[in-house]
Amino acid sequence: MNAIIGLVITLVMVFGGYILAGGKMSIIMASLPFEMMIIGGAAIGAFFAANDMPTVKHTISDVMAVFKGPKWKKSDYTDLLCLMHELVRILRESPVDIETHIENPAESELFSKYPRIQNDKAAIELICDTIRSMIMNFDNVYQVEELLEKQLESMQEDSLHGSHALQNMADALPALGIVAAVLGVIKTMASIDKPPEVLGKMIGGALVGTFLGVFLAYGVVGPFATKVTAVREEEHYFYSLIREMLVSSLHKNPTNICVEVARRNTPRRNRPSFVEMEEALKDLRKAA
Repeated sequence: MNAIIGLVITLVMVFGGYILAGGKMSIIMASLPFEMMIIGGAAIGAFFAANDMPTVKHTISDVMAVFKGPKWKKSDYTDLLCLMHELVRILRESPVDIETHIENPAESELFSKYPRIQNDKAAIELICDTIRSMIMNFDNVYQVEELLEKQLESMQEDSLHGSHALQNMADALPALGIVAAVLGVIKTMASIDKPPEVLGKMIGGALVGTFLGVFLAYGVVGPFATKVTAVREEEHYFYSLIREMLVSSLHKNPTNICVEVARRNTPRRNRPSFVEMEEALKDLRKAA
């Protein structure tokens, strides 16, 4: 919603100010389709040339995330803490039983209680691979913590490919606007024998290219790249909670303490309160 509001405000303020200052939209509207074809087409072509297909698909989903916001909501963080509580408890009570869950999480009754987490491949791999390592007596706390840290860093880097691609596009748009403007000047120079009023409109149309390149860079694509970074970084906290829970468990902390450590590392706006978490765990025990 904020993205839509921001775009509307930007458009109204820019073009509203231009019209109030006496500018004529007819010149911009006449040149807009051609300038957009040159600038937008070149930007998209360069984008495809600079990125592989997974990055292209990732960037498209990132643009959608600008409008949808982060994937994980407050209820998902609560569900994750409840899921990790159960996994840690089972791991301590019966390492044999935990294997039925981590070896086939798609069929696990425990994971099935939390379908949004179960359907997230990154979360499932992080949970199952780490617990599998713990079962194999890979119980050096610092080794596991370092392993998780590197895996999380790799995941975060991958998640930011789309924002980097968008930022590169934003950086290129002003120069592409100049390209469009130069082509407009070339067209104007070829009609130098025309009356001044005709040349004036042609020069104005050429300058639309410069305006459009700068406007798209700093008013649309650049802010989108910044928003994507913020969204993906917030989503990354979700996976960090898995590390907090498992590392705390390796430190031999009680299961409830492991949950509290992870809860306190949850982003504030998605953090369940202590009472909310206690109620969720009570409901979990009653359901069992």
